[in-house]
Amino acid sequence: MYRYTEQETTFVRDAPTVLAYAAIGCFTFWLYAFGPALSLLREELDFSYTLLGIYSVVWAVGAALTGAGFSWVAARLSRSTLLWGSAAATIGGAALFTLGRGVPVTLVGAGVFGLAGTTLLTVIQAILSDRHGSRRDRALTEANIAAGASAVFAPLVLGLLAAGVIGWRATFALPAVVLVLLFLRYRRQPLPAPAGHRATRRGGRLPLACWLFAVLTAVSSAIEFCLVYFGPQVLLATGLSAAAASTALSSNFLGILIGRLLGARITRRPGRAVALLYASLALTGGSFVLFWLTDRPALAIAGLFLCGVGIANLYPLALALTLEAADGREDQANARSQLVLGLVAAVSPYLLGSLADRHGLTTAFALEPVLIVLCLGLLWTGLRTRSGAAHAPAARPS
Repeated sequence: MYRYTEQETTFVRDAPTVLAYAAIGCFTFWLYAFGPALSLLREELDFSYTLLGIYSVVWAVGAALTGAGFSWVAARLSRSTLLWGSAAATIGGAALFTLGRGVPVTLVGAGVFGLAGTTLLTVIQAILSDRHGSRRDRALTEANIAAGASAVFAPLVLGLLAAGVIGWRATFALPAVVLVLLFLRYRRQPLPAPAGHRATRRGGRLPLACWLFAVLTAVSSAIEFCLVYFGPQVLLATGLSAAAASTALSSNFLGILIGRLLGARITRRPGRAVALLYASLALTGGSFVLFWLTDRPALAIAGLFLCGVGIANLYPLALALTLEAADGREDQANARSQLVLGLVAAVSPYLLGSLADRHGLTTAFALEPVLIVLCLGLLWTGLRTRSGAAHAPAARPS
């Protein structure tokens, strides 16, 4: 391994950065194919909205397990071992989910998917944070451009294959092939050492602001997950077929890609993350109302697109704030953010699915505005807490 100095401020897209960008694109391709694939799987197996939500719960439980154990594992295994081991396990989860022909096997696949895939994502984020330090906001935003591009193509490919002879399951083989090629190209590439290794050994609790930003990261992701899992079901109510609704979800992902391209341009200069977060939440709230209340397919798709533009930078910028507030304990903060994300992601789609079964999907989607307002509160409180801690008088030595 090699180590970068804290003083290095020039943003360089070197080999570890390019590898991280490509790997996060593979994970995101799977992630954004998973939601619309559940709609197709539900049509095949004829299960309820509640069971649809349980798939997201199983995924989220796997993600939560990653969050609970990542910092412990990261202290004992190299970044390279974690990266390639989690990539191989994610491929195995994808195989279980796609090759299984019943609910039990596909649920197990979803769980493995969640555990291994979130480990893959977490170590990628750790590599970018190790490498770029105070400019991690730009690195994470740029990495999520690759994620946004994959998100656009995943449901398109899934929809095209679902309408053809090959079938939608072949979609999940594509990221596996790319990861194998990345392994062959980069398996001997040294990766940066953890930047917060001294603070991690020292132990201690994460600051309150770090926890608030971690919850913000999780809740902002829950906004996106609810749309990904249940957005196609709303489009079905406007008269679209299941295949067309799954394909139309690409409008949301196209918005995410465009939003992240804009976000990467905005964050070229430091200090703009907070203003961009507030603007993104405002746009998400307004465009969701359009998607939620219309019964016209064109307007619903336009609302999904604008939601994507708003959602685009919530996760990477909230995560950057979380790691920045970690006080040198980046691995611990990274892991805890994924733990909270897993728990919130488990509850919110399941809750939405249960409400939809009882009261209808339109009423159930009232959960989304609640999450958006909660994000605004968490951001405001976290910033005030961080500012208060920064201005607090230092403790006198005994």
